[in-house]
Amino acid sequence: MPETKFNNFDWMKLFNGIALMLCAFCLAFIVLSLRPLAQWANNQNICVEQEITKSKAPISWGVRKCNGRSKVYQVK
Repeated sequence: MPETKFNNFDWMKLFNGIALMLCAFCLAFIVLSLRPLAQWANNQNICVEQEITKSKAPISWGVRKCNGRSKVYQVK
């Protein structure tokens, strides 16, 4: 019967595995926490595109309009 050796346990492989799992968890947390920001940026892009096509204005006007600052920059 072959002898099993329990003393030859590789601690570095265990440590590397735990470190990789911790890194994967941290990256997943970052992805989930940035999701609202990505959604807001997508909404801003849609708003700017709609304002540009609707009013035939430059991009800067669309950005100001979508941010709610169009009245500040309005020329009288």
